[in-house]
Amino acid sequence: MKLYFDRRSPFARKPIVLLHEAGCMDQVEMAPVVGTPIDPGTFPTEANPLGKIPVLERREGPSLYDSRVICKFINDRFGCSFYPEPPKLWDALTLEATADGIMDAAVLIVYEFRCRSEESRSGTWVDGQWSKIARALDALEERWTGYLDGPIDIAHIAVGCALAYLDFRHEARDWRNGHDRLAAWHSGFAARPSMASTVPKA
Repeated sequence: MKLYFDRRSPFARKPIVLLHEAGCMDQVEMAPVVGTPIDPGTFPTEANPLGKIPVLERREGPSLYDSRVICKFINDRFGCSFYPEPPKLWDALTLEATADGIMDAAVLIVYEFRCRSEESRSGTWVDGQWSKIARALDALEERWTGYLDGPIDIAHIAVGCALAYLDFRHEARDWRNGHDRLAAWHSGFAARPSMASTVPKA
C-alpha cells in the first residue's frame, strides 16, 4: 500500500499517526506530494479526482480517499481497535467530525491568504471560519474533555491533529486561551511518539 500525503496537512497526518499508534508504519509506503486547490501539483488526481490528500493506494481495490475512510480502512485492515463499539462509537465519530471541521476551517483560512490575491481576500470569510473553530473549541472544552481523558481512539487522534494544526498555522490566535482543560490534555497527547514524530514543518 502507498499513502500519498503532505506532512503539513492535518488530514494527512491523521492516518499516519494512526499507523504509528498501531505499529504498522512499515506496512505502508509513504509518498510525499504537494499541491493546492488551484494547482494540484503532484497530488494523485488519477486516484482521487477531487485533487485532495490523503490518498491510500491499495492492491485489492480502488484507491481510498478522505482521511476518515482511510483511517477506518487501516483500523480494519490491521485488526486494530481504534473505533469503539456502539454506543460509544457515536461519540468517537462525532468528535472526529468536530476535529475534521476545525481542520477544514483552519485550512480554508490558510488558503484564503495563500491562494487569493490581496484585493480579493475577505476578512468576513476568515472571521466566519474562525468562529466555527472557536465554537468547536468551546464544545470540546465544555463537553468532551472527560471523553478525551479516556482510552485512545480515533477521536483522540483527530482532535490531537486538529489542535496541533492550529499551533502550526494559527499560533497567534492562541486557541488555548479559555480552554485550560483542553490545553492540558493536548500537552500530554502531543508528547506521544506518534505525534512527536509527525510534527509538520513549514
